[in-house]
Amino acid sequence: MSKLAPEDKFIDFSDYGRPIAKKIAAVLKNTKATPIHVTLAFGVSGLLAIYCIFEESYLAAGFFLILKSILDAADGELSRQKNTPSYVGRYLDSIFDILLNFVLLFSVGYLTNAPLWIMFAAFVCVQLQGTLYNYYYVILRNITIGGDNTSKIFEQKSPTAFSGENQKTVNIMFMIFNLLYGFFDRFVQALDANAHRSKNYPNWFMSLVSVYGLGFQLLIVALFLSLGKMTFIVPFFIGYTVLFPIMIIIRKSLK
Repeated sequence: MSKLAPEDKFIDFSDYGRPIAKKIAAVLKNTKATPIHVTLAFGVSGLLAIYCIFEESYLAAGFFLILKSILDAADGELSRQKNTPSYVGRYLDSIFDILLNFVLLFSVGYLTNAPLWIMFAAFVCVQLQGTLYNYYYVILRNITIGGDNTSKIFEQKSPTAFSGENQKTVNIMFMIFNLLYGFFDRFVQALDANAHRSKNYPNWFMSLVSVYGLGFQLLIVALFLSLGKMTFIVPFFIGYTVLFPIMIIIRKSLK
């Protein structure tokens, strides 16, 4: 099952790793490897990137950040190819993302002597950017015929576990997910509360919003690292938020 119907697919600048991710999933499809194993692997890749930053191995750090993005796509691809949807895997993926973002940005901020409040501001900006992209993308996935609706537009209560999952585990993962993402989700939803009522999400608009996707954000970090411009990373993501209200205004204009 694809995330989107063919007519709703768009150029996703944050999803550059998808072709390789599909090949990885195809290789693992008939093995004992599970999507959660792949999720754990992308967590390790993210930690290796942070370790390389401290070791001043910036090209290696960039490589592991890109690898993390590819594996981040591969776990979902493997789940679809094996037809094993999982809320545990979906929440674990998101929990790893936000924790790695936090550690990455605070590590970069620490090494570049950025004030603590600047580090925190950059983290909040990165999360709001990613949340805006995910908000519109999940809406599109839920309104498209045959789309993947494992992710819900409004995550207000723990979902019923899929076959093979433990409901208690799903409940715990949902609680952690909501604790980490609740503020960002509610903030973005409050700014564009009627977004889910619209069915007009043209491909060009989704491509525009995809520059706020985590994959594209990590690509930017990798680029700064490879150019030896690590000091630019934290202030860049604060300034990058200038597109945030513009995207919301554009979305609201699409009647």
